[in-house]
Amino acid sequence: MAKRLAKDVYERELEQLQARLVDMQAWVQASGARIVVIFEGRDAAGKGSTIKRVSEYLNPRVTRIVALPSPTERERTQWYFQRYVAHLPAAGEIVLMDRSWYNRAGVEHVMGFCTNAEYHRFLHQAPIFERMLVEDGIMLVKYWFSVSDVEQEKRFRSRAEDPMRRWKLSPNDVLSITKWQDYSRAKDTMFVHTDIPEAPWFEVDNEDKRRGRINMIAHLLATIPWQPVQRPEVVIPSRPEDGGYERPPRELTTQVPDYAATAVAAKPRESGQTAPG
Repeated sequence: MAKRLAKDVYERELEQLQARLVDMQAWVQASGARIVVIFEGRDAAGKGSTIKRVSEYLNPRVTRIVALPSPTERERTQWYFQRYVAHLPAAGEIVLMDRSWYNRAGVEHVMGFCTNAEYHRFLHQAPIFERMLVEDGIMLVKYWFSVSDVEQEKRFRSRAEDPMRRWKLSPNDVLSITKWQDYSRAKDTMFVHTDIPEAPWFEVDNEDKRRGRINMIAHLLATIPWQPVQRPEVVIPSRPEDGGYERPPRELTTQVPDYAATAVAAKPRESGQTAPG
């Protein structure tokens, strides 16, 4: 395993890559490109934190994060891919999928949330569906985030002990520790059926999150055929002459209490302690 990437190297490279993502987004808007990036992988493999770094400086009106909840009873009766179609990008948009239709090949199959017939139908239809997307002009990039069983358990325990991140642990996440080999087999089978030339899988070694994040972003930037575009210069106009406007007295509006002033004087609170109301 490669040594953990030094923080200063990581932060320097991440900043440069994020600047290039902003440039790529400008090209997407100018060209009308449609991009879907799928983030899949083990529980606690670092998908969400990577998406956060990808989208950090991007325009949320252009780059959308799609993280769908469990399907409703009505959605369960629809064609499986139907609810995902509604979230596909229009011209000039990027969609980052925090998990995707591949739920059926992973957690649904392993945990018994779908029938064997539904599972095998998915493996047959997914490549057809993705070829249709690519044929229509959508750029589809699929990433699988890989992490060892030891590192996964370490991250689970870290989340369980951190009240700020405990919400990330679901019952299914915890059970995934006991079903490591089942998920491994499911992933291998999924790759056999869906690693197609039109939309191949790219595996991200995310044992070291710093290394994995910048590797993934650099690969995405190299995969999308974007080019720098000339953006119009933003000119800040001069402030006009005073037109005689007078702001009403602040006492006439309800102000947010100055919590910051009390925080400066207060002693540091222990983690999890409730702030004053």
